[in-house]
Amino acid sequence: MRRSFYIFAFFTCLAACAREEIPSIAREDLFSLDIGRMEDQVALYNIEGDRGLRRAALAMRDGLCYISDGNGGKIVRYNSYGDILFMIYNEETNPLPLTLNPPTFPDGILTRWALHYPLQEPGEIAVDSRKHIYVRDRLPYERHGFDADNRALLDSALLHFDAGGRFVNYLGREGIGGSPFPLIERIYTSVDDEIAVVCRITAGWNVYWFDAGGKLLFLVRLANEAVPVPPERDLDFPSLDTIAAAPDGRRLFIKVDYYRDIFDESTNTRTGTEPDGSVIWTMDVETGAYTGSVEVPFFEYTYTEKNRRLTARMLYSMLGVIRNGKAFLYFPVENGYSLLILDLDSPGGEQRQGFIQVSNEELQYNVFNLSAEGIISALLVDDWQVKVVWWRTDKLISPGDDPL
Repeated sequence: MRRSFYIFAFFTCLAACAREEIPSIAREDLFSLDIGRMEDQVALYNIEGDRGLRRAALAMRDGLCYISDGNGGKIVRYNSYGDILFMIYNEETNPLPLTLNPPTFPDGILTRWALHYPLQEPGEIAVDSRKHIYVRDRLPYERHGFDADNRALLDSALLHFDAGGRFVNYLGREGIGGSPFPLIERIYTSVDDEIAVVCRITAGWNVYWFDAGGKLLFLVRLANEAVPVPPERDLDFPSLDTIAAAPDGRRLFIKVDYYRDIFDESTNTRTGTEPDGSVIWTMDVETGAYTGSVEVPFFEYTYTEKNRRLTARMLYSMLGVIRNGKAFLYFPVENGYSLLILDLDSPGGEQRQGFIQVSNEELQYNVFNLSAEGIISALLVDDWQVKVVWWRTDKLISPGDDPL
């Protein structure tokens, strides 16, 4: 599971005091990479010096780091010390590797190798228990399609590579060799190495659920007009924010934000909207039925305006959900993020809070990943390098700790 974070200075300044009230989680900087197009670099910027529209993505599993480089057209696997284990790269967009050799499967013995595959624009990435890699790639223009019913551009495929980086097949909407996907928001691995592909379209969201062999098992359609609304919020406007798949079962967790109109009391004129809260709904993938819901509390902070001390309430964003139905939510504050962990399977949604540190200098670009065990890892970018870091947030929910 993976999620890009974007910081807004307005929120950062107003939320400055919130961090002092919650415990900080120790950060470990694993290794760093230079910015560029060599095998041990990440091409976050174009040759002209501008940041490219394509981006990098991150997956972390069993202590191994997988980086998908959209500008560079490559996928690289590192160990936790920053040593390259293998690279899958497009020969047309990358220089010839200097430190990696071609593989000699199955007889040769190599510890570091490079394979070429015509990657166009690799993006979201996930890794299953077999260490098989699934990555979203943008198809060439001539292979794009259009879904007139859903008004959606069909331009992406899900590439499947084995544990050694060798291409296996590609998945489309119908399974192996199927037609292109619309915009892929997220990719998840789940129970028995099943794959969930979350796509966003104009009419709503589609979730394609495949088995480990690439067979389509379920298609969940979430139309905008069918987003669930609690009875007490029947006058609110719902907005589906995020969909996460469970790593340990056929469940989806759907975060919906609710907004209400605000009016000028003197004229009874509508002046805008304000958040009324968030709910995370649990859905059974096999039946499409909602099986539960948990209210998400507001992120609250105080600030001073015109010599008055005020309290503001903002909505959390959802990073993902780990094993046993625990949702990780975040909000940007000064020098990092405030975390909220909600137990979606407990009555009332038991919760814990924490803080992870990210300095202002590391906000050129950052992307985060949440493991099934509850470890947060990230790519943090400053002017000169890309840092790979993690926070052992799993310790907040470890068996030796107090129950969440």
